[in-house]
Amino acid sequence: MKIVPTRYLGRPADGTGRLPQELACYDLLDRLEIPYDRVDHDAADTIELCLEIEEYLGAPICKNLVLCNRQKTAFYLLLMDGKKPFRTKELSKQIGSSRLSFAPPEEMARLLGVTPGSATILALMHDQAHQVTLVLDRSVAMCAYFGCHPCINTSTLRLSMKDVREKFLPHLGVTPIVVDLPTEV
Repeated sequence: MKIVPTRYLGRPADGTGRLPQELACYDLLDRLEIPYDRVDHDAADTIELCLEIEEYLGAPICKNLVLCNRQKTAFYLLLMDGKKPFRTKELSKQIGSSRLSFAPPEEMARLLGVTPGSATILALMHDQAHQVTLVLDRSVAMCAYFGCHPCINTSTLRLSMKDVREKFLPHLGVTPIVVDLPTEV
């Protein structure tokens, strides 16, 4: 995977070739006065590829999973440590929703304006009807900085969790559920 070996401060100087969803992320972060560093790279749609980017970013990149119940009436965006295994059973118990599975791509697009591999906490800006519940693993909620995509997996941003919790989420009217996911396999 090709990674541009530069950590940029803020948005790209030229938005040519960037998706409107990505530019909307930069616009909102700038409006909320949330600073961010950015690394550009080839498409990174798996956590394994994202781990390569961590070196350049200087922050851990978390898994962003869009989940739903069997009836597709409840949707969740889970942010968890990229090195932890995902266990549906553990999460289901803590949020009171059984039979969780990955949300279909068409639901991700409809609710968050993203495709598989590009899910991110920043996509909650597109969920104006608040149909997606944000779930943070405590290890992510407590970290100082973390990495996430700006609604496209060809860039990764380094954000302060404090800014996200004190500025971004309140602006959206989102209150996360914090869970404790186990680290053992």
